[in-house]
Amino acid sequence: MRANKLILIVGVAVVMGLFSMAQVSQRETAPNPQPPDLLPSSTTRQIIKHNYYTLSYAERYEQAEWVAYWLKPNQGNANFKRPYFIADPKVSTHSADYKNYKNSGYDKGHLCAAADMKFSKGAFDETFYTSNISPQKHDFNDGIWNRLEEKSRYWASKHNGLYVVTGGILSGNLKTIGKEKVAVPDYFYKILLRGKPGNYKVIAFLVPHRDSKQPLYAFVVSVDALEKRTGIDFFPKLDDATENALEKRADYKDWSF
Repeated sequence: MRANKLILIVGVAVVMGLFSMAQVSQRETAPNPQPPDLLPSSTTRQIIKHNYYTLSYAERYEQAEWVAYWLKPNQGNANFKRPYFIADPKVSTHSADYKNYKNSGYDKGHLCAAADMKFSKGAFDETFYTSNISPQKHDFNDGIWNRLEEKSRYWASKHNGLYVVTGGILSGNLKTIGKEKVAVPDYFYKILLRGKPGNYKVIAFLVPHRDSKQPLYAFVVSVDALEKRTGIDFFPKLDDATENALEKRADYKDWSF
C-alpha cells in the first residue's frame, strides 16, 4: 500500500510538473498583450480586439480608422503561404468583401503589414481580415508606403520593439470602389512610439496617397496635426503633461534615417 501510495504521489507530481511547464510554454507563445493604456480613442465606437492587433472599424468607409499593434524587434522571415482575404468575424456591421477590390485598379493594402507578423502563422494569417485593408495605388503600396514599413521594422529591431498606430485619413467625400463603396483615402498616416513610461519617443508620418521619391523624413508631422485631421485622440490615457509633450513635436532627431 505504501509503495502504491508513493507511486501515486510521484505520478501526480510529474503530471503537475508537466502542466506547469505547459503553462510556461503557453505564456511564452501567447499573443502579444494589447496595451490598453496606449489605445487611441474611437470615433465609431466599434473597437475590435484580435490576438495580435486592435482596430477601430469605420462602417461608413468600410475599413479601419486605425489599427494598433506591437511590432516585435524580430518579425521573423518565414515564407508563409498567403491566405485568402476574409471578412472579419468580429465586426458586427460586417467588414467589406474583398471582391470590392476586383478590377478596381487598387491593391488590398494592409494596414497592419503581413510582414510585421511573420513570427507565427497565426499572427500572419490574422492580417488577412478585410477590416485590416484599405484601397491603395500599387505604386504607393509598393513604393513610399513599403519604404516606411521597412523603416519601421528596422527601428523595431534597433529599439527592441515599437508600438504602431496606422490608417487612412477618413474624412469628407472620398472616392469609393465596389458595391459596398469602400473609401479610398487621399492620405495615410503612421505613428510609431518606443521607450518606456517616462521616456517615450514618438514620430508620426502623413503620406499623400501617391508614390514619392522624397525621403521619409519629409513626411514627418506632429501627432497633434493628425488628431486635427482625424478627430482621434491617439494617446488619451497618458497623463496630460506626457501626452502634450509627445504630441506637439514634429521633428525626427530621436530617430535615425
